[in-house]
Amino acid sequence: MRKEKTMEIERKFILKAFPENLEEETRHTIFQYYLSCDPYVRVRSKLKDGETTYKLTIKGKGTLSRVEVEFDMDSESFSELISLCEYEPVRKDMRIYRLPDGKIFECSNVDKGTENEFFYGEVEFEDENSALSFSPPFSFLREVTYDDSFHMNRYWQTTRIDGKSFKI
Repeated sequence: MRKEKTMEIERKFILKAFPENLEEETRHTIFQYYLSCDPYVRVRSKLKDGETTYKLTIKGKGTLSRVEVEFDMDSESFSELISLCEYEPVRKDMRIYRLPDGKIFECSNVDKGTENEFFYGEVEFEDENSALSFSPPFSFLREVTYDDSFHMNRYWQTTRIDGKSFKI
């Protein structure tokens, strides 16, 4: 397993739909499961251009910035870990856009076709100053960067474990 530890610095936005005014670079589908919600331990598969990759991710606490440790996995390890989960995965239909300033904007349609379906986007930054000075060149319903109740592990907890609707 290859390990990568980084400081994740990102801003998150609730969207009405995928943006129409940005250049789309790629699409992929993600299925993610949570082994633990606190601490945040996630396993995910990513299907892109007919190829599937797998990752185990552990995230620290935080909103704008937090530590993220990722491990690449093989399909066998992924299968063993998801067998520990009793719930259906979160499905993300993701589109990647290039912003005018060159940054990447990852947009997801989460759990399409369910009562909990919603769209959100994330922009990652090199440092907090860049993140704080960023002015989004896209429309959004609201920013949820500092709303830790919005993190995907909380979404998993609410919709899978607690069996409740997720309120945007």
